[in-house]
Amino acid sequence: MKGFLEDANYSIGLLDEGMNLGDVIDNCIYEHTLTGKNTFFVGDLGKLTKQHIHWQNVMARVKPFYNVKCNSTPGVLEILAALGTGFACSSKTEMALIQDLGITSKNIIFTNPCKQASQIKYAAKIGVNILSCDSELELKKIARNHPNAKLLLHIATEDNGGEEMNMKFGTTLKNCRHLMECAKELDVQIVGVKFHILNSCKEPQIYKHAISDARCVFDMAEEFGFTMNMLNIGGGFTDNECDLEEVNHIVSPLLDIYFPEESGINVVAEPGRYYVSSAFTLAVNVIAKKAAQCDKHLPTEMEQTRSNDPVFMYYMNDGVYGSFASKLSENSNATPEVHKKYKEDEPLFASSLWGPSCDELDQVVENCLLPELNIGDWLLFDNMGSGTLGEQSTFNDLQRPPVYYIMSFGDWCEMQDAGFTSDTLMKNFFFVPSCIQLSREDSFSIEA
Repeated sequence: MKGFLEDANYSIGLLDEGMNLGDVIDNCIYEHTLTGKNTFFVGDLGKLTKQHIHWQNVMARVKPFYNVKCNSTPGVLEILAALGTGFACSSKTEMALIQDLGITSKNIIFTNPCKQASQIKYAAKIGVNILSCDSELELKKIARNHPNAKLLLHIATEDNGGEEMNMKFGTTLKNCRHLMECAKELDVQIVGVKFHILNSCKEPQIYKHAISDARCVFDMAEEFGFTMNMLNIGGGFTDNECDLEEVNHIVSPLLDIYFPEESGINVVAEPGRYYVSSAFTLAVNVIAKKAAQCDKHLPTEMEQTRSNDPVFMYYMNDGVYGSFASKLSENSNATPEVHKKYKEDEPLFASSLWGPSCDELDQVVENCLLPELNIGDWLLFDNMGSGTLGEQSTFNDLQRPPVYYIMSFGDWCEMQDAGFTSDTLMKNFFFVPSCIQLSREDSFSIEA
């Protein structure tokens, strides 16, 4: 599919009404099978527009500042810039990417709680003034390197048991008073509060503690003469629409109590996965396989396999040192889908999926049921847009997979009708007619 690019000169395929995501994947697999069977992503950018509209409808008062480290590919950043989101950056590289989009500095927050002095100086140079801070040493570092800094005090939140969590990042209410005293001495402005609740935990009590603690910090700041105008409720939002509605059901009444609209406080959040997770599909190729007898107890859902059936180990051309890097840092479950057609009554075998590094940590899926695969077959993984498209390891010369961006004609029209567009973005669209589509039966694999 010519015209799809992975770099800054990317293109977005505008799909004819006769085409869909499956057709694009079929076409890409056909071409990759002919040219080298490299792993690749397909990103449906129309889903970002839908997610943004849903956010506006549900979380109307809360402005999203997209968490750039979740997915910093150019298509995603261009679309979100056109949608009018702010951007939460954790490094100089991310700030430079956003600045190159022409985003004003007031729509960028430097959120890293442990910043290098050189990166603080860079933020000062380009006019990014809002930074987060959770310690005295960090405060002094900012004061030395950024004369116009406006700080958000990052406070720790609590877990279900009422014990403080996130103490790796975040400070206590008691320490906030000390930080304010230091800020006064150093002539540094404090303008707001940030907290972060992991995985958008929907326990009402946790949000109540966090927002009421933030109110205490605002009241404390008034004693010191600081003008506070921002509350950042962090990230952790999933891409599930119902989850967002549930979070809003909890947060909205609390904001009405502690930070009513007439107070003039700007409420922001840092969604990342919410926007991009479901928009990306990853296609990987089977490069090797092994068969062995099962020597351990299988999970309940796999007990339908016969005890004398082989257990297959499949090795793919991507793994945890590449697009599945999130497996190393969080308990994420990757669910494979076999691309090739197979019969409904075809036997399924206990299987595990591994990356190409020959490292014992490079296990992508520990247990799953699959038909017997051949070398050269393709597997698809949905919901791969978050934490998979940042900087990647060079282990075993693993290269960044190409990204093929698409958008349906209907989503494009919806984006236009809502007024979300830009001249720069429009130059990247090209039309993909339905006449080029291949059926899934046309796609194939070549035995290595």
